[in-house]
Amino acid sequence: MTELSFHRGRRLRRTPALRDMVRETSLSSADLIMPYFVVDTADENFRQPIASMPGQYQLSLAELEKEIGAAVGTGLRAVLLFGIPAEKDPVGSGAYAKNGIVQRATRMIKKNWPDLIVVTDLCLCEYTSHGHCGIIADGDRTGHVLNDPTLDLLAKTAVSQAEAGADVIAPSDMMDGRVLAIRTALDKAGFEEIPVMSYAVKYASAYYGPFRDAAESAPHFGDRRTYQMDPGNVQEALREMQADIEEGADMFIVKPAGPYQDVIRLMHDSFDVPLVSYQVSGEYSLICAAAENGWIDRKAVIMESLIGLKRSGSKMIITYFAAEALREGWIR
Repeated sequence: MTELSFHRGRRLRRTPALRDMVRETSLSSADLIMPYFVVDTADENFRQPIASMPGQYQLSLAELEKEIGAAVGTGLRAVLLFGIPAEKDPVGSGAYAKNGIVQRATRMIKKNWPDLIVVTDLCLCEYTSHGHCGIIADGDRTGHVLNDPTLDLLAKTAVSQAEAGADVIAPSDMMDGRVLAIRTALDKAGFEEIPVMSYAVKYASAYYGPFRDAAESAPHFGDRRTYQMDPGNVQEALREMQADIEEGADMFIVKPAGPYQDVIRLMHDSFDVPLVSYQVSGEYSLICAAAENGWIDRKAVIMESLIGLKRSGSKMIITYFAAEALREGWIR
């Protein structure tokens, strides 16, 4: 027997069973939300690969039904819907149309899987002809969104999505006061029990590039830096979170996720609210590309990235890896 006395941490790492027993952070199917892109098209077999997001697709309503059916069979419990309309206009009217693509997709999902949680992304950028997240003044080429007039359209969209059966409304536009406008409209329409999952802390990030291909939502001029947050700011995130809490949001997204784990931890330590991290398209594509080139172990890096987000303080994770992780049995 050695006479040395020191901490033997390896005792609890000796076998997989011991490591599992003492693991501090774990993942389950309840933690994951899978995003889908549904397209308003007459082609029921439409299934368009997204070149910059390998393994992800733009889907017709019929193909979305197949995709979700397979994922539910492996344990998927929540989805996030993004819609791509057949036509776009300056005010994004497809977002709040009664028979809009997200509204139809929501009704289809709730009919087939009543217990599956449907989160509807609430923004106008996929629906506007200029690609911005709200109303642009005639002749404006800077990308400056008119804040208050946009609130009316966001509120209208929220009610339309709730009427279609959405379980959670997730505004991603970053307009000032949008949570209050949406909460007020939902309550007035009789949807007091529908929660709002606010994109409370959304940075103007270069990691969104592949998503803009997927959702066909790139701005045609200007950029979104007048309404999305500067990546260098943290105190601003505290103010945005506090504002959305006061306006009545129920859950709160930090986006992107991986490069902003310090922000996730700060929000977790500062506010006793359910936090959601969004592992965005660029994060997904980087992992896919590195794995395709044999530079990393795909499964190992996916799982490490997800456990890192949970460890940082995320209650839930929006990730394009959700369906894969469940299908492969990596998470149950």
